[in-house]
Amino acid sequence: MRKARSTQTDEIAALKRMRERQIDTTDIPSTLDWSKAVVGKFYRPIKKPLTIRLDADVLHWLKGQGKGYQTRINAILRPAMERSGANCLAFRISGVADLAGGSSGFPRGGELRACEQANE
Repeated sequence: MRKARSTQTDEIAALKRMRERQIDTTDIPSTLDWSKAVVGKFYRPIKKPLTIRLDADVLHWLKGQGKGYQTRINAILRPAMERSGANCLAFRISGVADLAGGSSGFPRGGELRACEQANE
């Protein structure tokens, strides 16, 4: 993500100081058709580091496609997980104040369930 220029920073600071009703939003078109909206488009699951052993030829194939081989591994495994009917990493957050989180990357006070088969 690129840094905001000082003029943008000044404008953002000025908007933050204004009350909501003072901000002119008349130039923003109203959205009436939400049929092309994508649910979860900006959802970014928590990433966890791990060590994995792959066959040398599989790793060579993944790395041979350019940067982002770990992202490709995830992109290959996620549809397989979803097809299996697994419900993974479902959180039940017990309080908004707990979202500060601990060093583990998971919200404190939340309950983390391991993958469970949907048919269980």
